[in-house]
Amino acid sequence: MAGDIVRPKLVYADASGDIYDDPDLEMLVRNGRELMPPRPGDWIPLPPESEFFLLPGRRAVGLDPETGELEAVDGLAVAAFVCPGYTLTGLAAFVREPNAPVLPLFAYGALGFLRDRFYVCAKRIDTDARQVFRGIPDRKVQEGATALLKRFPDNRLIRHLSSCALTYCCPAARNLALGRFEAPLPTATACNAACVGCISLQEPGSGFPSTQNRIAFTPSPAEVVAVMRAHAERERRPVFSFGQGCEGEPLTQSAVIAEAIAAYRAGGGKGTINMNTNASMPLRLPALAGAGLDSVRVSLNSARASVYEAYYRPKGYTFGDVAAFAKAAKDAGLYVSLNYLYHPGVSDTEDEIAALIKLVTDCEADLIQMRNLNIDPDLYQDVLEKAGAPAQAAMGFANFTKRLRKNCPWTSFGYFNPYLAPLS
Repeated sequence: MAGDIVRPKLVYADASGDIYDDPDLEMLVRNGRELMPPRPGDWIPLPPESEFFLLPGRRAVGLDPETGELEAVDGLAVAAFVCPGYTLTGLAAFVREPNAPVLPLFAYGALGFLRDRFYVCAKRIDTDARQVFRGIPDRKVQEGATALLKRFPDNRLIRHLSSCALTYCCPAARNLALGRFEAPLPTATACNAACVGCISLQEPGSGFPSTQNRIAFTPSPAEVVAVMRAHAERERRPVFSFGQGCEGEPLTQSAVIAEAIAAYRAGGGKGTINMNTNASMPLRLPALAGAGLDSVRVSLNSARASVYEAYYRPKGYTFGDVAAFAKAAKDAGLYVSLNYLYHPGVSDTEDEIAALIKLVTDCEADLIQMRNLNIDPDLYQDVLEKAGAPAQAAMGFANFTKRLRKNCPWTSFGYFNPYLAPLS
């Protein structure tokens, strides 16, 4: 019986934004378009540095454990935007009112309340603390960014990243200012995809804004190398990443990137050089690998061509190119990660996991970065349904990862680009 299981209670918000729990209704989660109770073990105490989101035009809905019926309340639905390192196992459940606005580009975790604590449906997938800023005063970020601007007054990339750190609070840019972990190296103003959930460029008719501005210039190789050297002076195990949220597709600037990597390596530059990419141009990989690239992180929302192409809306390439790039990167000796944008009810289905197991096997992926797809779940479902993707039952996050581990035991799960220790 449902009443025999203790679950967190429904939470909702009033018009003033005050959050309450309903002692008579249990929390529900959304998987695809289906609303259901969370699976045992799918919810955890809300991690620090997570945020609350109110969902306009959406009524909170919970489960009456006495009747087994779903019940919508008058209050607004509330979701959690979980901090980095965690993957959502269930999305916030709600009833959408007519003319409700499209939600901004965030991931909306199911939130509940039990015994004086908030709970979220999520699992910790990476213990790396590189995007945890608890205990670090904002002034430290300000001081670090100011010091870089003073040292490199003519470096446009430094100016851009300082703005990212101070205006958008970008975790990667903040880490650059602090001289720790992974340094972002945005280079590309253009992209050969038109992702539905692109966070740096949205068409006026999309119904929601991009969450940050895209870089408006292409830095010179010298500007890129200066950032790399400055970061390596302060971080003992530096990671450098091309392909950031504030740019297009880095492969469109592969010549600039290859020149910068080669110059950094020629000067004795150490560390892991990574590219976060849509993997659309396999023929550009050899020059990058030859210059000293160490790893690639291939971004995808699905290993099924129809689902991938419905979301990424590629221009001049196909999912077949993505799969070929990943395999070629592995053949070239690079470390291969999949930036897998997980979405409960879509990712954890039989057709999807079969396709993902095939992709991971074909390219022998070293790591699957289990990140959250930031998108309005109704918008995403509309896109997939228009593409003809059939709705399927969800197996849940635990079963999803178990199946992957069983079939692909060489791969691991994480959230961040790893530092790769030198071979000698």
